[in-house]
Amino acid sequence: MPAIDKARLRGLIEEAIVDAYGESEQRVGFLTMMQDHLEIPFETEVLGVPVQVIGIDLDDTEEIVATCKRDARVQRIQVLDLPLPRPPPGGFEWIEAYRLFRRGDW
Repeated sequence: MPAIDKARLRGLIEEAIVDAYGESEQRVGFLTMMQDHLEIPFETEVLGVPVQVIGIDLDDTEEIVATCKRDARVQRIQVLDLPLPRPPPGGFEWIEAYRLFRRGDW
């Protein structure tokens, strides 16, 4: 995975949450950035099984999830738990920024 400078990730975090009031709006800010910048679809592996990530959205609990497809099966996985392929898709830095944000050590 290409290394991303922590200062760059902090800048992305600030960009995503600049107008957000509360956690829900912060998540929507990150979701919007991922939807705008992440190159979808892309291939990755989940539990050793190849899947295609076909979308990013919020689930019923307002968590950001990746919609993964394999053949006719579709499953949603929290983006925090989504393994990224090597090389990662364009825009992957937004996922990394969200992960850093959620860890709270930015």
